[in-house]
Amino acid sequence: MILFLQENLESIYIVLLCVFIGIEVLSNVPTVLHTPLMSGANAISGVITIGAIALMLQLPEDTSIWIQILGGIAVFLGVLNIAGGFMVTQKMLQMFQPKSN
Repeated sequence: MILFLQENLESIYIVLLCVFIGIEVLSNVPTVLHTPLMSGANAISGVITIGAIALMLQLPEDTSIWIQILGGIAVFLGVLNIAGGFMVTQKMLQMFQPKSN
């Protein structure tokens, strides 16, 4: 595990930087734009998750079990993110529907 972290330290720094930049950008988005932003983010996340699944299917047989587990967890979290995002987007869109009596 330590060797994995040492070999991928630069990638870990990039992910952390992206997290902080994402938080800063999203905190400055006006409320009116949250629904379209979430829909776009869900579409991008879906494409990335499909790519991750394709990469997982092409892993060589001698790939470390830790890499396979980490990839599987990443794909699972990606799918969970997409499902949750679409559920929240649907609830946000329902708020704009006229109320029927």
